[in-house]
Amino acid sequence: MANLVLLQEGQAIPYPVGDGETVVGRHPDCTIQLKSNTVSRRHARFTKRDGQFYIEDLGSGNGTIVNGTQLQKEQPHPINHEDRIKFGPMLLRFECEEARPVAQAQAAPAPVAPKIPAGGDDFGGDDDFGATVNFSDEEEDEAEIMGTLVGSGAGGGFGGLDVQPEVKLKAVIDITRSLCGETNLDKMLPAILDTLFRVFPHADRGCVLLKDPDKGGEMVPRAFKHRREGEDSTVRLSRTIVKKVIGDKTGILSADAANDDQFDASESISNLAIRSMMCVPLLDKDTEPIGLINIDTMNPVTQFTSEDLDLLMTIAGQAALTYENARLMKSFLEKQKQDGEMNIAQGVQQALLPDKLPKPEGWKFYASYDSAQAVGGDYYDAFDLGDGKYVLSFGDISGKGVPGAIIMSRMSSCVQSTLQFTHDPLEAVNAINTHMCANAAEGRFVTYNFVLLDINTNEIQLVNAGHMSPMILKPDSSIDEFPEDSIGLPIGVMEDYPYEVEKRVINPGETVVLFTDGVDEAMDPEGELYTLERMRELISKSPREPEELGKILLADVRRHANGRAQNDDITIMTFGREG
Repeated sequence: MANLVLLQEGQAIPYPVGDGETVVGRHPDCTIQLKSNTVSRRHARFTKRDGQFYIEDLGSGNGTIVNGTQLQKEQPHPINHEDRIKFGPMLLRFECEEARPVAQAQAAPAPVAPKIPAGGDDFGGDDDFGATVNFSDEEEDEAEIMGTLVGSGAGGGFGGLDVQPEVKLKAVIDITRSLCGETNLDKMLPAILDTLFRVFPHADRGCVLLKDPDKGGEMVPRAFKHRREGEDSTVRLSRTIVKKVIGDKTGILSADAANDDQFDASESISNLAIRSMMCVPLLDKDTEPIGLINIDTMNPVTQFTSEDLDLLMTIAGQAALTYENARLMKSFLEKQKQDGEMNIAQGVQQALLPDKLPKPEGWKFYASYDSAQAVGGDYYDAFDLGDGKYVLSFGDISGKGVPGAIIMSRMSSCVQSTLQFTHDPLEAVNAINTHMCANAAEGRFVTYNFVLLDINTNEIQLVNAGHMSPMILKPDSSIDEFPEDSIGLPIGVMEDYPYEVEKRVINPGETVVLFTDGVDEAMDPEGELYTLERMRELISKSPREPEELGKILLADVRRHANGRAQNDDITIMTFGREG
């Protein structure tokens, strides 16, 4: 008669194995039912042929291991008296004194692929680790932890470390040296586990889990380690323990999870059959949990002690701070790289702006450009068309920063290429609008002023596409503006929009002011806007010389902001006819 003996909770529970087919699994229809979420519904099968028993893994989630060798799936393997069998972490022994011993070829260890237990979640994963982390099934996890487990557990036990203060100090120094100068986070976490395995020589398996902000703070395994090749390397955690460690920021020690009175109410923990485990949080400088470290041993004789837990908490504290420093250093280096790229982008954008303005006889020009960020979405340019004609191109792209700067560069190149084919204001604006409407980015448009200045007639022709009307300072200090009904839709909103041309002679002593909404919408610390009214009042009291007027306006906007950070790009262009 053959028996499969389950070794659990200090007991040996025999299950008969018949001469026919014996299926082992969690499902009630199995010949041998093992009520554990770590066992698949149909986990393995025993058969007998010619007096020899064979065991076959039926594609289980956590694998079948015989004498330390993981079986290939659906390939019968001979089994003899007193062979050790593991279904995941569950330990069993095959007993059949009549079984004929057969020389067993050493099977190559099968890779432990990440599997999702029936009804549960798989938190493991990367084949590069060669191990997995499985959490207990949520529907079966009805654990309720009674009491607080802060640095306490079973206590005593065999094989525990006799931790002295000098041992703790040595461990902290060891972890510091191991991680010193390391900024690669993927290399740092395995180094933490390597150090822990040196400090705790009886540890069989370990893992580090970190919160993933991209997954809503979900705990994600980032590093694994197991001591013996070929053994089951799957690390199993209970959600009850994880929630306790993270929620209470405390370490948990269990000398034997199946016998620990603290976890009597938790079936999920008992099913894990962990002989001894420690789980501690990784806390950042603000004592907020960023992850956890878990190590366990399957040796029923050697158990971790409360002194071990205290030592692990100390090491985890130092490891967490070192990890945080490395993470901040990595962020700093990435920020430096980003700043360098933004400086390059800023230089490219500045190169798109004119390095000098026209200087026709009897006229003066001035422009200033101040972006709210490294790059901006405002735009201005000036072109000498010859024969005494000049184009002033002035616009404000919706949005600021990098998106605005990209549209600004496109607008700049579009205007330049258009003016190579036409100098007529209406034709030019229509062509620019058609181009910008094609493949336009959703929600991105340009408010725009196209000004053609003819110094032969002292006349300007204005096409206004959704921008504020220029203000014209007259010699009597009054302000003149173009009518509101002359303002059309912004560029890039509607193809074939019928824009209009407004004409006006610039008389001696008159100065034209073009500006973006970063001027009139500048805010002070209390959120009050600069407003168009204040702008008109200031311009009417200012000198008519274009450069002096532009600088006075910019200074007054800064004065109104009173130290408040600039919330939009500020661009001013002034030009005028000498008196």
